[in-house]
Amino acid sequence: MRVPLTVADFLDRAAQVFADTTATVDEPDQPGAPVPTTTYGDLATRVRAWQAGFDALGVGEGERVAVVSHNSARLLELLHAVPASGRVCVPVNFRLRPDEVSYVVEHSGASVLLVDPELELDGVTARHRFTLGVESEQLLRFDVEPRPWSDPDEDATATVNYTSGTTARPKGVRMTHRNIWLNAVTFAMHTRAWERDVYLHVLPMFHCNGWGMPFGLAGLGVPQVVLRKVDGTEILRRVDHHGVTLMCGAPAVWNAVLDAARTWDGEIPGRDRVRIVCAGAPPPSRTIARVGEELGWEFLQLYGLTETSPLLTFNRTRPGDDALPAEERARKLSRAGAPGLGVRLRIAESGEVLARTNHVMAGYWDNPDATAEAVEDGWFHTGDGGSLDGEGQLTISDRKKDVIITGGENVSSIEVEDVLFSHPSVAEAAVIGVPHEKWGETIKALIVLVEGARATEAELISHCRARLAGFKSPTSVEFRDAIPRTATGKVQKFKLREPYWSGLDRKVN
Repeated sequence: MRVPLTVADFLDRAAQVFADTTATVDEPDQPGAPVPTTTYGDLATRVRAWQAGFDALGVGEGERVAVVSHNSARLLELLHAVPASGRVCVPVNFRLRPDEVSYVVEHSGASVLLVDPELELDGVTARHRFTLGVESEQLLRFDVEPRPWSDPDEDATATVNYTSGTTARPKGVRMTHRNIWLNAVTFAMHTRAWERDVYLHVLPMFHCNGWGMPFGLAGLGVPQVVLRKVDGTEILRRVDHHGVTLMCGAPAVWNAVLDAARTWDGEIPGRDRVRIVCAGAPPPSRTIARVGEELGWEFLQLYGLTETSPLLTFNRTRPGDDALPAEERARKLSRAGAPGLGVRLRIAESGEVLARTNHVMAGYWDNPDATAEAVEDGWFHTGDGGSLDGEGQLTISDRKKDVIITGGENVSSIEVEDVLFSHPSVAEAAVIGVPHEKWGETIKALIVLVEGARATEAELISHCRARLAGFKSPTSVEFRDAIPRTATGKVQKFKLREPYWSGLDRKVN
């Protein structure tokens, strides 16, 4: 027997087995308003109402529904509702500028656009546009049952997630139902998720569908607490108030929690109970050690990409390592980890990490050339350099693609360079990532000015901020007489990065 694996499986089980269990604890739309809480039975009802609303709008199977939102229960509902009805969800980074969001909406061909009430996206249009909240609630139809998906197919596209890459424009990653299903189940297995967990959505859900956690945890009936905006003290408060046991996030998040813990009044909540999963960039081993020493939380490491759903490797302290000194345990945890179940890795002659797994995307949306370049002979090219040790553990040592990961966000250096080149005083520009204690990496622009022209560091940073999302803008500018190039005119970014990373074991942070 072969039954298609679709995202509907997760909420279907939750509604049947955990109908009276808390599903979401959201944040109120207005300060002082009651905290919105739903059960899994309620969640399933609202998901069906969304689907019936899309039916009434005439949104057909395969059509794209774009959502630009902070973390919210509404976004979580849509991650279930849209693909489970045979449509395609396009979760969009809420930090993007309006023109960047417009590109995603237009490139994906989204017929519906749903926007968080806090966001100002003037000029971004679609055939149907709604503001999430009072306006979007009018779309929901509780009085009729939605049309069932006519032909459920695990190889159908479930979501299109846009990621910054080596080109100035983001690429849409086509995730199938099979990709999401297998990643969600494998992720839940490796984190040892179970019915008595309480999950806090620290990680933005638009990031690779919250790494699949909204699905896997629903299938296990796990309460999901929503955090709209990252704040170290607020994370500690939620852990304390809701009994949180599991969270995912980038290194910058855990640095914020460590900073907040210094002024926390009383015992740190969640000691010997909380597990955190870190990804986006490998943090320094000292940060890993501090999580255990100062918070008493278990540190787990993940390596992956949007194109891999994202799970490729997973790292946690093995039973045999419990007796090691804290510094040694932290050093071993700083590795990317061992391949997840069903993942095969190999290192190419160039040193690039190649992966083969059911989690790898179906391809890039409307970009066959980029797909052919990324997946060759059955292996996905990660663009990262690394090595496998005798314990089967992967260590990421360098980034082959011109991508900077700052605070867990991917930034295309080419995109930033394009904006810098639009300044009349800039003759040459090279953008690189340099180490930063809080953000892992931060963006530095190396600039050669037009002969006789003048420009200041503050002026060029302001120029970028006016044209890019804030996290994509340089935090420092260095003026140079020339930028070295190869005989064929190529800029070798690894050489430009070298002085800033000198003395460090790896060229990513």
